Amino acid sequence: MRPADLGELFALAALWGASFLFMRLGAAEFGPVALAAVRVAGATLCLLPLLAWRGQMDVLRRHWRPIFIVGLTNSALPFLLFSYAALSISAGLSSIFNAATPLFGAVIAWIWLKDRLTPPRVLGLAIGFAGVLGLAWEKASFKPGGSGWAIVACLAATLCYGLSASFTKKHLAGVAPLAVAAGSQLSAALLLALPALWWWPARLPSATSWAAAALLALLCTGVAYVLYFRLIAHIGAANAITVTFLIPAFAVLWGWWFLGETPSAAMAVGCAVILLGTGLATGVIRPRQRQAASA
Repeated sequence: MRPADLGELFALAALWGASFLFMRLGAAEFGPVALAAVRVAGATLCLLPLLAWRGQMDVLRRHWRPIFIVGLTNSALPFLLFSYAALSISAGLSSIFNAATPLFGAVIAWIWLKDRLTPPRVLGLAIGFAGVLGLAWEKASFKPGGSGWAIVACLAATLCYGLSASFTKKHLAGVAPLAVAAGSQLSAALLLALPALWWWPARLPSATSWAAAALLALLCTGVAYVLYFRLIAHIGAANAITVTFLIPAFAVLWGWWFLGETPSAAMAVGCAVILLGTGLATGVIRPRQRQAASA
């Protein structure tokens, strides 16, 4: 991997890690629905002109139906769910649950697309889900003011991401990635427009919340998508997915630095177990196999 690609990988992880910080800063005043709507609307304004500049608007028009579904499952629902979770759990904890996305993706691809699960991948899934359940069990509380429903929202969001990955692979293989990215944000913006008007905050959010929402939309969604697709083109999808391992570190760092959130020992252990399982399940970590002795 070239130094420039490595730099972009860390920049992408920093941006996606910061998204959990900005959701924490904006969710209380905007509310989950309005914040998610502002996020996808801003990302649309960032990505659509780029799509038009590249002359790919016709790709969006030809494939608008499956792209619309991706907008629902990969943006509207998960952004809404993570914004809801940001009301009651830390940025670092949300990002750790988000790191389980490849686990759900692998299981759904196995069920739906008949992807082959090798023994190391099965072991990785078992380890990863054990980490998710252990951390959820330790942190979840369904008492008034507890974090239980926020954790359920995080896991539901990662399930949406997993469904979207298999749907995209099945119905949008070969379609220009930028068209999928821009079209999915436009679709999510349309889906969330009326709910956002209904649940728009009665009191105008502060400048801090507006700044958080703008950075969430433009940097953590618009620019981040461009970086992600550049990485896929330069180093391949298998290497680009390693960003999953870096996002929690940045999310915890930003949460500690700007919000004073202190990660617990349970979070550190749960994160390590989830990432180990994710690495095995996605093939990023490959156990050494004994080489057969020559005859």
